[in-house]
Amino acid sequence: MLNQTLISLFERDFDRLNTELNAYKSKENIWEKAPGILNSAGNLSLHLADNLHHFIGAVLGKSDYIRDREFEFGGTVNLEELLERNEAAKTIVIDTLQNLTEDDFSINYPIQVFGKEMTTEFFMSHLYGHFNYHLGQINYHRRLLDT
Repeated sequence: MLNQTLISLFERDFDRLNTELNAYKSKENIWEKAPGILNSAGNLSLHLADNLHHFIGAVLGKSDYIRDREFEFGGTVNLEELLERNEAAKTIVIDTLQNLTEDDFSINYPIQVFGKEMTTEFFMSHLYGHFNYHLGQINYHRRLLDT
């Protein structure tokens, strides 16, 4: 079932995200921006957690989560809170996906994103790709700034 596949992938990659953050030798570098790079690894991590908490947890799971996109890209927290936010997002993603049926994936996602309608399956695939795009950026950021 698609929900089990997505659960396995998101669970694995949230763990990879936390591994990347913990791998920084200098935890201050998590919030550094290199010349020409717009976002720090910390802000990308906040963005990933909040994005999924919103689009999966709040929209599909009907949680009461309220997204603060401005904070995602401008705020800072300590490493412990960053990891806790990732774990909270991972939990809501898994819990929500466990409650979806195959039929749920074939219907349109409840809100329009990018100005168009799309199936829930399509949007979940997009969200997974988006997660991994930024996970790769975080890996590169760590290797670039934390030598």
